[in-house]
Amino acid sequence: MKLNGITDNPGSSQARTRVGRGIGSGKGKQSGRGGKGQTARSGVRIKGFEGGQMPLHRRLPKRGFTNPSASDINGVNLGRIQIAIDAGKLDAAKAVTIEALVEAGVCARSRDGVKILGKGELNAKLFFEVARGLQERDRGDRKGRRPGQSAAGRKRRSPRPEAPRVVTNRWRADHMTKRTDRELLSSQLRP
Repeated sequence: MKLNGITDNPGSSQARTRVGRGIGSGKGKQSGRGGKGQTARSGVRIKGFEGGQMPLHRRLPKRGFTNPSASDINGVNLGRIQIAIDAGKLDAAKAVTIEALVEAGVCARSRDGVKILGKGELNAKLFFEVARGLQERDRGDRKGRRPGQSAAGRKRRSPRPEAPRVVTNRWRADHMTKRTDRELLSSQLRP
């Protein structure tokens, strides 16, 4: 094999289209841009314009924001840590830190820390030095349930006291008591 004999796969690279080089090329005169107008000029492209109809990027509502002080955290499941211990890549006698997890190949790189997630089983007794983690009481009793759900599976609701019905509109209040116009007028004239 020689350097001058190395070629790429056929059809992998294509020569650029040379526009404006005569009728016979198929891309002469107006270079595939059509007639005159805004889109025939350079430096102008109407992206997202729908002929005056409200464009899609303005029809959809804005939502959320990007938190500038958000932490970039590695998420590691308990089962993945157990696999690393079984393979001998992680020492159960030492504290489990982000550096130890990167060295064992559990995490690709050290970011702002590591969070221990609850998927899988962990048989070894370990000491974790991590940014965030599961609390011991949350691991068993909340498995497979949404936040705010009780052990019975139903949503917990605090008892709400019945609010007294207040009618603020005077006409509505009079209408509900079925008082006639004459009674209303006489009650207003009375001192």
